[in-house]
Amino acid sequence: MIEIVEMLRLWLQGLGLREVARLSGTDRKTVRRYVDRARACGLDRDGGDCQLTDELIAAVIAEVRPHRPTGKSPAWESIAAEHEQIKTWLKDGLTLTKIHTLLGRRGVVVSYRTLNRYATTELDFGRRQGTVPVADCEPGAEVQVDFGRLGILTDAIDGRRRVVHGLIFTAVYSRHMFVWPTYRQTLADVIAGFEAAWEFFGGVFSVVIPDNMKAIVTAADAVEPRLNDSFREYAQSRGFAIDPARVRSPKDKPRVERMVTYVRSNFFAGEQFRDLDDCHSRAQHWCSHIAGTRIHGTTRLRPAEVFTVDELPHLKPVPETVFDIPSWTHPKVAPDRHVQIARALYSVPGELIGKRIDARADAQTVKLYWRGELIKVHPLVAPGRRRTDPADLPSEVSIYAMRDIATLGRKAAAHGPHIGTYAAAVLEHPLPWTKMRQVYRLLGLVRRHGAEAVEDACRRALDAEVIDVGLIERILTRNGGEQLPLMPKPPTQASRFVRHSSDFTVRRPS
Repeated sequence: MIEIVEMLRLWLQGLGLREVARLSGTDRKTVRRYVDRARACGLDRDGGDCQLTDELIAAVIAEVRPHRPTGKSPAWESIAAEHEQIKTWLKDGLTLTKIHTLLGRRGVVVSYRTLNRYATTELDFGRRQGTVPVADCEPGAEVQVDFGRLGILTDAIDGRRRVVHGLIFTAVYSRHMFVWPTYRQTLADVIAGFEAAWEFFGGVFSVVIPDNMKAIVTAADAVEPRLNDSFREYAQSRGFAIDPARVRSPKDKPRVERMVTYVRSNFFAGEQFRDLDDCHSRAQHWCSHIAGTRIHGTTRLRPAEVFTVDELPHLKPVPETVFDIPSWTHPKVAPDRHVQIARALYSVPGELIGKRIDARADAQTVKLYWRGELIKVHPLVAPGRRRTDPADLPSEVSIYAMRDIATLGRKAAAHGPHIGTYAAAVLEHPLPWTKMRQVYRLLGLVRRHGAEAVEDACRRALDAEVIDVGLIERILTRNGGEQLPLMPKPPTQASRFVRHSSDFTVRRPS
């Protein structure tokens, strides 16, 4: 109504329709339509502005729009009849141009401008959602972390051109920030950045709000994200909690999201760095003397000063020990009761063949877990080596598998002194483990024939100084006992080619 009054007031001042349309921001045809209707209702150009009463304006509007009792055009009403269909098409990702074409096929012929107005008004098409600012936390409570691509760095030593990413830390309360340039986004690089950040801030924040980087979050989820076991152990050692942001939700960490562009443009762009170490030192200087001393656009304060006064006293102390980054894996127990960890083999106790267990390896030890319970601790061995605890293997195979000659000898001596002596004589060899099968054969004879019979057979064999387990078996199986000769008898008759020793005597002349 105010726009209509403005159009008529300008016309009463003697301006032409084109000038009225320009000043009122309305189409010239629209101005003509309202002016003509007002003149038909009694508006006189010489009568002045007092003619523009509410009754006159109501009559003009009623005459100009007699077919719009609801204030909507027929085209608008025809589009409203296809409301649910248009909503479905927009949900499926169709463009508004394609929807305009599909509506024409269905007999709804309207202008694209009318369709655009309907979609914007009724379906919130293309309309930005309103945001609500999140209240700041307590001093020293939260820090937001995110990776941002900074640019290309040419290393002066090897001449390589590599992409540099920045691990950016922003304190939520003071907006004080720290940047850690890095080539990669591995677990070791992320932890190195966190350690440098704690040194820069002079303490550890209570809560870290990171992006869903793989070094921290293994499986992202809005409610129950699965964290990397190694990084979770690092967080426990440093005393901070992890609250990852949701996937594709930058509003969960807006403080650090706004800083990515600022770091890229103000710190990295246009600079020449010798190498990554030079980039590290200059980034720390920039964070302290430039980013920390600027007047922040939101707080209108200097972040470094606010951090020093309000946040630093509430931070946890920086740990003095160096964190040994562990490696968590889930190996499968092989049929030989060993698992492979970092290309080395370690024995596993119990009957867990075919099961997957949890393994933690650091610089000193390897710990094995089954369903959260620690079942074995091994010292770390070099790749390609094997670490086997005999207690982890079954008793019937552990002696042979470990080549335990002493235990095998004691096991044989437990059945009798002569059996133990005979077993020791069998194992008396430069390569004793090659004779272990014969001792196992001797123990098998003990199980089949009894210890007393084998003890007697070993006594007789030792008397004859014959070390042969096969002889012991023949003594036991032939039932010869005392009648069987232990040594072969000499032949009773002379051989055909036997000659007397005198036949080989050399006689010399006198």
